[in-house]
Amino acid sequence: MSDSPAKTPGDAPACTDAWWQDRAGRVWAELSDATDRQLDPLGRLAIARLAPRPGERVLDVGCGAGQTALELAAAVGPSGTVLGVDISEALLARAQERITNTAGASNVQLLRADAGRHPFAPPPWGGLFSRFGVMFFDEPRAAFENLRAALAPKSGRLSFVCWQAMERNPWAVEPLRAVQRALPQLPAPPPLAGAPGPFAFADPDHVSAVLASAGFRAVDIESRTLAMHVGGASTVDEATSYLMRIGPASRLIADADESLRPVARAAIERAIAGFAGENGVWCDAAVLLVTAHA
Repeated sequence: MSDSPAKTPGDAPACTDAWWQDRAGRVWAELSDATDRQLDPLGRLAIARLAPRPGERVLDVGCGAGQTALELAAAVGPSGTVLGVDISEALLARAQERITNTAGASNVQLLRADAGRHPFAPPPWGGLFSRFGVMFFDEPRAAFENLRAALAPKSGRLSFVCWQAMERNPWAVEPLRAVQRALPQLPAPPPLAGAPGPFAFADPDHVSAVLASAGFRAVDIESRTLAMHVGGASTVDEATSYLMRIGPASRLIADADESLRPVARAAIERAIAGFAGENGVWCDAAVLLVTAHA
């Protein structure tokens, strides 16, 4: 794993707040197995649309704990290369652990950098992939211009999956509203429209305009809603524990007084109880599957 030994100012992460770099990064690393159980089917849909080929070079933007980088590596085979890029040291450490423990993963490399600013050296990359990683760019157009420049001019292509609006994702909005009702004294979350964050690419027209302005062509955006295994949880209690640490409700209560956490937990548990079944806690997930060519 590279820790950007030759860092330049352009490598400075765009998401610089300490909550993401420090606390959130550690939490996501600790809960990486649960998160991967939740998100893996969604990421595989985007990988299928990328259709990585044997021998190809693929960038995994916001690779997190490395699950998608390993899946891409299996697709491109030993003659191909996958570079997983992320800004979180904790997540990259978890990714490196997985790579080390996976046979045949020598074709995976890791880089700590802001993919939207990092000057990727030639030769060009054939594919660009992201599973819920590209919505955090502070300057999306500039970021995608940089990424397009890293792709092969004619054959390079991208595929990513991002969330639709929070209101279309009950796994996110229902726990948040429940906590807000139970603890109205907590400060309201800041407006999400246009700001970097999980739902920044909820509007397909906005996504299409950003990619077109960055020089991508043949942009295609498919809206999908499918059942998602919340936190990979078997029980409401497990899913509640997960949502207390990851998701919009968790951000609301992150700095709340410890005495309020039992109230928040009970509110989240009530909010998701109706999603529980024999096979765990499942809830609709509304996403956009985005593809384009360089």
